Amino acid sequence: MTPQEAKQKLIESGVTAAEYARQHGFKYTQVVAVLNGTNKGRYGEAHRIAVALGLKQGEAA
Repeated sequence: MTPQEAKQKLIESGVTAAEYARQHGFKYTQVVAVLNGTNKGRYGEAHRIAVALGLKQGEAA
């Protein structure tokens, strides 16, 4: 899935990025950065966000 597809999925489910961040315990700014593609989600929290959003395969430990 691409960041644009993940954004669309959130829109279709009626969830804002802020709500998604709160529900999953992520920082809002990190969620937005991953959704906008400015952070590729290679390490740390950004990686966990990318996995949770379905942008990457891996463990969101």
